Amino acid sequence: MTIEVNKLEGDFSKGKLIPEDMKTGALFQVDVNPQGKKTYDWIQKNNVIINNILSHHGALLIRGLPIGGSRQFGTLLQQIFGMELLPYIYRSTPRTELKGHVFTATEYHSDLLIPQHNENSYSNNWPTRIGFLCVVDSDTGGATPIANSRNVYLDIPLPIREKFESKGVMYVRNYSDIDLPWDVVFGTKDRSEVEHFCLNNNINCEWSKDGSLRTTQVNPSFIVHPESKERIWFNQAHLFHISSLDKQVTEDLLKVVGTDRLPRNAYYGDGSEIEPEALELIRKSYEKHTIRFSWRRNDLLLLDNMRFSHGRESYIGDRKVLTGMAGPSSFISNRIF
Repeated sequence: MTIEVNKLEGDFSKGKLIPEDMKTGALFQVDVNPQGKKTYDWIQKNNVIINNILSHHGALLIRGLPIGGSRQFGTLLQQIFGMELLPYIYRSTPRTELKGHVFTATEYHSDLLIPQHNENSYSNNWPTRIGFLCVVDSDTGGATPIANSRNVYLDIPLPIREKFESKGVMYVRNYSDIDLPWDVVFGTKDRSEVEHFCLNNNINCEWSKDGSLRTTQVNPSFIVHPESKERIWFNQAHLFHISSLDKQVTEDLLKVVGTDRLPRNAYYGDGSEIEPEALELIRKSYEKHTIRFSWRRNDLLLLDNMRFSHGRESYIGDRKVLTGMAGPSSFISNRIF
């Protein structure tokens, strides 16, 4: 199921009101005609309404704004969000860091689909704001669909929600060349720095004799949004769990490394197995609430990372999407545990 994009007619003007009949939690799109204005000036003029939409609705696609590459993209995000961009420590996917804490989007092979997820929702810390810039749109596919996390939460059957809420989610990671080595994930080759990070973020870490690392961490399955005060689904159990992989890949991994050495897996917070049927229903909830649009060059997508998840479709041809994040938050600051 794909939900339609709400298109705002005409250009923004300072103080313009959002029509009351527009659905809260949808993706809004504005087609820009800067009329010779510099990009920075256009953002400055319209930044109040941009942040108003992000605060009240959570997602905005700006189309037609000329953006001259990664450096300007990073500067624009800081201008819009009003905060410095964040480094990406404790990452879970391969990506390239550019200047100014701008990164490429996940660099998985083009034939792979990346499921819906809120950025860093497997971690104790995450960004409240995230932006994406399309530098090169692919020939076919390659969309970055999004989903409303509140609607996903409400759609998940109550017994499943209650079990996740009472137990939380345990994330288990084994770092190696099969997925990501620990020095890439933590941004250091110093074991003591890794241990310090884990200690400060309630992550249990275990070193093996061969120098490999295993971590476990238990986090809540939901979060209360600081502005709307609504509960939203905020975890990556459905993505970390081995059932998210292709059947043949799963069988091959289990033969090679076994269950205990899988690159990543998810359990209930008490260590018990998550029912595959529950995870499948969660994935169907994401599918039901997916909002999809096709990338065009220079499209700028802005998200409240708590209200909206995002993913990636498989694609054919070249594709380049950049991302930057801002506004650190945590389960501790949101008083979940």
